[in-house]
Amino acid sequence: MADQRIERLARVLVEYSLQVQPEQIVVLQGSPLAEPLLLAVFRRVVEAGANPVVRVNLPGFQEILLSSGNEQQLTRLTTLDRLVPEEADASLSILSDSNTKALSGVDPDKQRMAQTARRDLTRRYMERAAEGTLRWCLTLFPTQAYAQDAEMSLADYQDFVYGACHVDEDGPVAHWQQVSREQARLIDWLAGKREARVTGPETDLRLLIEGRTFINADGARNFPDGEIFTGPVEDSVEGMVRFSYPSIVQGREVEDIRLWFEGGKVVRATAAKNQDYLERMLGTDDGARRLGEFAFGTNAGIQRFTKNILFDEKIGGTVHMAIGAGFPDTGSQNQSAIHWDMICDLRQGGEVTVDGQPFMRDGVILV
Repeated sequence: MADQRIERLARVLVEYSLQVQPEQIVVLQGSPLAEPLLLAVFRRVVEAGANPVVRVNLPGFQEILLSSGNEQQLTRLTTLDRLVPEEADASLSILSDSNTKALSGVDPDKQRMAQTARRDLTRRYMERAAEGTLRWCLTLFPTQAYAQDAEMSLADYQDFVYGACHVDEDGPVAHWQQVSREQARLIDWLAGKREARVTGPETDLRLLIEGRTFINADGARNFPDGEIFTGPVEDSVEGMVRFSYPSIVQGREVEDIRLWFEGGKVVRATAAKNQDYLERMLGTDDGARRLGEFAFGTNAGIQRFTKNILFDEKIGGTVHMAIGAGFPDTGSQNQSAIHWDMICDLRQGGEVTVDGQPFMRDGVILV
């Protein structure tokens, strides 16, 4: 029997998140494991009168290229690479890995080389998203690999994913519209404020948000969603932050990350595991040492850490920060080949004040 939650998810993605219109070019990306969701979304895109373009990535493609490719192959940009940043009207990426650690043995310098070559495309992608000429969304199809990372059975993980998306109930769009209204209230309160301060265990960080815009992440760009984010003033970040959870990126798990900032720039960085990888990524370019994002997780339906940033950064009662590229629609001017999110859990002894006023304490938003 078909899982009706997949059909509901496809409908929300096409009609609510991407708002697909007739004659648009809509790019769909995922692995063969995401076939049920790819088919359901493809059908709805066709029914909407749009033109779907499907890119199915076989497991092992990226690993082979990064392991065996030379500089020319890693830095060459093809027509397909340019499709989403330059031509598509909408893009849906479906996380659907069969092995989340497949790239853990790849040379970090090769990963950095490939990312750097795509820096201009990343910038164009963010510019078009800010202009409203490109709608994009990132979602996830439950696989055994993600379930194993979360230390759950596949059935339990499916329940977790679809529950966080609220597609296990009728009327999921109404839920996300309510999320949007509540987050808009918080953004209204933050408007015109100057400085945020984050304090907690081994954390005391100040950053300016003056003149910057908080974005209401209500299911349009990520699904599930539940955050408000901005880009801090680039040279304003001062102090130290310890990130509560391991950060998993490109197959590597970096544990107990601690960053020290002066004048907006990371001047010292440590990690209990994979510190060398952390330092190499910070050396990607000048923007990699600055914050491109500062955000509050607001999704009370996500309370556990699952080693997947799509869900973990939304945990209600947390903040997360990203080193690297900022989103232009926040006012961020930080440019980089990377964008790496890291999570700080404030639910036990943490606080955020804004212009000296309490905003969040012990994970509870107070305004």
